[in-house]
Amino acid sequence: MRRLQATIPVAVLAAALAACSGPGGGDSAADMSGEAAPGSVDPGYTGAETFAPNEAVDPAEDPESTFAVDVDTASYDFARRSLLDGELPPPDQVRPEEFANSFDYGYGEPEGNGFAVHIERAALPEWYASGDATQLLHVGLQTRTVPDSERADVNLTFVIDVSGSMEADDRIGIVRDSLHMLVGELRPSDAVAIVTYETDSEVLLEMTEVGDGDEIGDAIDDLEARGSTNMQAGLEDGYELAAEAFDADRDNRVVLLSDGEANVGLTEHDAMLEEIGGEIADGITLLTVGVGDSYNQGLLEQLADNGDGWAVYFASAGGAEEVFSERLTSTLGVTAEDAKIQVTFDPATVADYRLIGFENRAVEDEDFEDDSVDAGEVGPGHSVTALYAITPTGEAGDYASVAVRWTDPETGETGSVETTTSTGFGTDIADYRIDTAILAAAFAEVLRGTADFTCADLLADVEAQAAITGDPDVAELAELVAIAAELGA
Repeated sequence: MRRLQATIPVAVLAAALAACSGPGGGDSAADMSGEAAPGSVDPGYTGAETFAPNEAVDPAEDPESTFAVDVDTASYDFARRSLLDGELPPPDQVRPEEFANSFDYGYGEPEGNGFAVHIERAALPEWYASGDATQLLHVGLQTRTVPDSERADVNLTFVIDVSGSMEADDRIGIVRDSLHMLVGELRPSDAVAIVTYETDSEVLLEMTEVGDGDEIGDAIDDLEARGSTNMQAGLEDGYELAAEAFDADRDNRVVLLSDGEANVGLTEHDAMLEEIGGEIADGITLLTVGVGDSYNQGLLEQLADNGDGWAVYFASAGGAEEVFSERLTSTLGVTAEDAKIQVTFDPATVADYRLIGFENRAVEDEDFEDDSVDAGEVGPGHSVTALYAITPTGEAGDYASVAVRWTDPETGETGSVETTTSTGFGTDIADYRIDTAILAAAFAEVLRGTADFTCADLLADVEAQAAITGDPDVAELAELVAIAAELGA
């Protein structure tokens, strides 16, 4: 049975329902028989909210480019899974910024909360066609890594999809194993609660400290898939439970694990918002974890973006280990809230610029200094990478200034940093790292159908990049580009 009705951020549910009920934004990998091919989305997937690709902008007309930071990587992880299964990912689930943000660029860290800003420029590859653009502006942000001994204790409320669709590919078994692994990484003073949902929702475990015995492990072992999918009920109860246990001295987080298919409960967003109403307590972040070969990425990403968190994905035990053991436990906490970037281009030196990706994270230029505008949350040790294709005028001088603004979660005060790049090529970011970023983003542009080049055009460069860096992640990127080329991308 469900507990008392909870409240949930209106923006979160509005975005979620828009993603659920909106029209499809791209082609599906499922065939006309209605059966999903391996690595494709389910045939019932309605598509993510569609955002037109950014176009080149004349800085004489609009010199400022403003967007919320985003550390999501689910798009790249899902594309990797699809390609390894022999299928191209659906174009509307490909986001260039998430491809670029899936690699380590070795940015230097700031001394305190907030960001270190790194800027570099490089020539675009000859095969890269983007209007008259000839150069790439690479902007990197980095937060400070916090040792586990320094992090605050955490309250983690897991909201777990146990509907019938979670039986496919033993998704529920992968979730059980991954949760056991994650709890094993936590401290005895950390606390965990569990809410499950299918046709209805159930509080399986109240907030319980990890050191209090076997209750958590027993609750995880009890997870079984059954019934329909009432995500609304699960999120309501999960947020209520998190709010009841809220502790300002802890990191308070809701972690949603699901394939993202919601088919029970209110389906019209106006009706859902009227039913729920109000807002949840500040300070609770949301991590959405996509699970399985096929899932509703658009819904889970919009939930994360509007729930002050981020989205990740896994489809296997190995992927779960990377997400939960290597990423989550090392980045618990938030070091910058409502973080926004504003890049201001000089029309004397830049004829036009185009931001590659971040279409669904745009912020109005005039809202950059408005600290009430919701933006991105970034945890300790996270980096953010943004890329611009630019056309220089040939004049000497500063190309652009980069400003970052955020709220310090410890003090509530606004933090900011600003730096400038000139027409000279700098050395802040190693050239080989710039090459990785543009290759990853270019790959995404091909997969989403917005490039005037193909995977065959960039394959030689990405294979050479893998050899130069010796990075296994870049070697895997080369493998994926080769697969996509064979599939006709």
